[in-house]
Parts: sequence; C-alpha cells; structure tokens
Amino acid sequence: MTDSPDGLAEDLADLRAVVEIHGHGLARHAEVIKGLRDRLGSFSSIDAVEPAGLPEEEGTVVPTFLLYLDGPEHTLELETMATWVNVLLVPVYVSGVSPQRPWCSRWWEHPEALARLHALWMAWQGLTDSPACGHTGPGIWHRDHLDPTLARLRAPDGPFSGCMTDPERPFHNAGPTTPVEDFGFPPM
Repeated sequence: MTDSPDGLAEDLADLRAVVEIHGHGLARHAEVIKGLRDRLGSFSSIDAVEPAGLPEEEGTVVPTFLLYLDGPEHTLELETMATWVNVLLVPVYVSGVSPQRPWCSRWWEHPEALARLHALWMAWQGLTDSPACGHTGPGIWHRDHLDPTLARLRAPDGPFSGCMTDPERPFHNAGPTTPVEDFGFPPM
C-alpha cells in the first residue's frame, strides 16, 4: 500500500476487484446449489463427502470443482473447459512439444491432468476478468497458476510422460492441437 492519492486509489480498486471476484464465485455456487436442489430435491440426498472438521448445515456450499460434479453438470463443465483448453490454452501456451516437454492430445484421459487443467481454468475465469480483478489479475494467473500447472503437466515425469513415446498409446502422441470434436462430443 502506498500513501499517495493515486496509490490509494489503485489499492482501493484492487480491493474492490477482489470483493467482486468473490461475489462472482458466490453467485456461481448459488446457481449450482439451486440446480442441485431442483434436480435432487434437498441437500440430504446429495452423496458428497463433507470436509473434515466442518459441521453439516442446510446451506453447505457444494463444490464446483470438476471432480465433484457428475451427470449433466459434469458434462457441461467438461465441454466448456475442453473448448478453453483447445482454443486458448494449447494454441497460446503449449509449444515445443517433445519427450522432455510432453503434451497429450488426449489430455482428458489423464485424471491428474484433467483435475489440474480444471483448476487452471477456474483460476483463469476469476483472474482474467478485467473489471473484476483489476490490472494485476492476469499476471497473478500466469505466475501462480499457469506456470506451475504447465511445469507439472509437461514435466518428464508428469502425467503425459509416456504419451509421446509409448507405442501402446498411438492416439496420445498426435501433437498438441486437438479439435474439440475429437474430445468425444459431436461437432457443433
């Protein structure tokens, strides 16, 4: 924080952005909860593991992380994320594919990669909305989310390590670009 009027104004704008980001997240959780209530009737019928140490309450927030979703919510989230991975992430950030820096064209078949890419996508949604996150959001996303995720996924011992060299996985080494149709969904 700075003491100059310009610095204080920028700090205030950053704080407002953080509050707005959390507001968007709460709104999204509320939509998911409403959808689950409509589909299931009540929270008592949701078969979910409660985090340790937290009491079960009527208003417990149901996580939206992909690994906790099933049915139509899971499918919709996966389809939307696949578009983001194949249209934005891979063309912009995945280059120089080699056995030392692998990428799998069938990334969705690797549970670790699926979980990490979904977390990366969720962070991207929260940190690249300029009105909500201010000027620093994209930098934070690159530094704190993108770089560590790609480092792990593309590490020589990461989840894609055998995809480029294993003859038993011929469809896994097709290169870094995969049209969304190849994801298993019909073309739009």
